Amino acid sequence: MDDLVYLDNAATTFPKPEEVVEFMATFCRTKGVNPGRTGFDLALEAEGIIAGARAALARRFGGTDPDRLVFSHNVTDSLNLLINSVLEPGDHVVSTTVEHNSVLRPLYHHRERGVDVDLVPFDGHGFVDPEAVIARIRPTTRLVVMNHGSNVLGTLQPISPVGAACRERGVLFAVDAAQTAGVVPIDVAAMNIDVLCFTGHKSLYGPTGTGGMYVAEHVDIRPCRSGGTGVKSALERQPDEYPWRLEFGTLNTVGIAGLLAGQRWIDTQGGVEAIHAREMELWRRLREGMTAMDGVVLYAAGSEERHLPVLAFNIEGLPPEKTGQLLDVDHGIITRTGLHCAPLVHAGLGTAATGGTVRFSLGAFNTGADVDRALAALAEITEYALAGTRL
Repeated sequence: MDDLVYLDNAATTFPKPEEVVEFMATFCRTKGVNPGRTGFDLALEAEGIIAGARAALARRFGGTDPDRLVFSHNVTDSLNLLINSVLEPGDHVVSTTVEHNSVLRPLYHHRERGVDVDLVPFDGHGFVDPEAVIARIRPTTRLVVMNHGSNVLGTLQPISPVGAACRERGVLFAVDAAQTAGVVPIDVAAMNIDVLCFTGHKSLYGPTGTGGMYVAEHVDIRPCRSGGTGVKSALERQPDEYPWRLEFGTLNTVGIAGLLAGQRWIDTQGGVEAIHAREMELWRRLREGMTAMDGVVLYAAGSEERHLPVLAFNIEGLPPEKTGQLLDVDHGIITRTGLHCAPLVHAGLGTAATGGTVRFSLGAFNTGADVDRALAALAEITEYALAGTRL
């Protein structure tokens, strides 16, 4: 790992803080039993860790009731649970073309079942106009679901006005915070978010296989799944109380322990704002260097305002997969290439037919030396590409 530069943090942050790894290992060795199913001491200690993670994440998102923090496998699992639980044939749903397939594919599935789906496009800067979203709301609108931060472009969408309009109209407003949880401050009350869906393995610094949702106190979701909870086992249906209403079977207790350790680690770094500021300082340095290079095409990176530490780009004359291969094999720089599970973003950019883009995504463990090395590699690759174009 010492000779590699990892710039794929929007997929999964890596490495994880050593405190997270050690806490998970200790939990697995000493408390790795099933929490809350019985009254012996280890089970109670394990349940205490799970409860601590609920409380820490609820605070992270401005929630007031830790029991409304529901754990799942990841943000895709949360979004599927939400969408499948609330939509019925004849309903109308509003979303956007900046969405990840974690939203798009469940919506397409329900479109085949008779749900009317509206997708609002993004502009040339990578932003969705909130007024355009609000204008699509109808009397039959059951759900508005929006991506908070684009995994391709890094643009932060203006969700608060949409949430306020939904609240006034009695429409459920859900937010995909996969790219923003742990990166920028989120306050579900101030942003008028009814359901916040998040994943644990990105900037919350937990392991893969963790995630969940925070369900606002005034929201009631009838679950589309059911199963064991360890409480009220005599009931023939899923318990009404949260979190068991939306949790099914044994949780990923070791992963949730790591997620709790991730929250503690974030706090030792000065909080999400401090980490984001450091990442954006590197982002500016990287963007400035790339902007000065002939042959590098950047997408939706004209301003750092409302932006995540993500840069999507291509090199003229090279398909993105070739650029990624050269960065990896010749320079030891790890990136992501392709459509990034967000095909409508690339359709809007005009990059879908040519294989998408290359994406640099910075994380808490990147350094200025990583940026310098990436820029040096790009300089060499663009020189190669331009020479090939002239031949």
